Amino acid sequence: MHRQEFPEIYQFRIYLKGISPLIWRRLLVKGSSSLSDLHYAIQISMGWGDYHLNRFIIWGKDYGVYHDGGINFSDNPKKVYLADFQFRINEKFVYEYDFSDGWEHEIRLEKIVPFDPKKTYPLCIGGRYVCPPEDCGGPLSFMKMKDHYSLWTIEEELKEAIEQYQEEEDWDSFQETAKELKDWYLVLYQPFNRNKINTQLRRYFDSQHKDQLTVEEVQDED
Repeated sequence: MHRQEFPEIYQFRIYLKGISPLIWRRLLVKGSSSLSDLHYAIQISMGWGDYHLNRFIIWGKDYGVYHDGGINFSDNPKKVYLADFQFRINEKFVYEYDFSDGWEHEIRLEKIVPFDPKKTYPLCIGGRYVCPPEDCGGPLSFMKMKDHYSLWTIEEELKEAIEQYQEEEDWDSFQETAKELKDWYLVLYQPFNRNKINTQLRRYFDSQHKDQLTVEEVQDED
């Protein structure tokens, strides 16, 4: 068997550290995938927008996909492949996103499974909960806001915003408040949608021009 035609498939479990209940994903990823590929698979499957800096920490070394104004990594993430590390089962490493908010994802290799030609990779095969809103302040802030935004609170704050708009006709302020309430409603009360994630993964990884695609463009089509 040729390694590229029939690569090993890594089953990773990825979860966000510092929050409860756990927000997690289970992904099947080709061993021949690059760290750049894994970065985009995590961004899409978790529901992030790839707006902020990122890095993997593997065996004490930093790797990542460059963003303007960010870290210059010594290795090209498109040329560092998962198979290069020869990970052992249950071995863990870290993926950090948005250094201001401080989101840490623990990634654990659960098993290595055979390549299935009937499947497309990367593939999300499990998960729970929607990821936090961008720029919400990190794990501690998210937990506080999560406790605050009950369905009743969202409804009451939306009513107040509508009343304020009717009085002041400040459309920008109303739109900002409505978007924030919508974001929290979707995060806290929208069920995890594996099919939607896999549609987005296929949209990105099947594209012949994925280097020109942004994560936001992939997500906005839904």
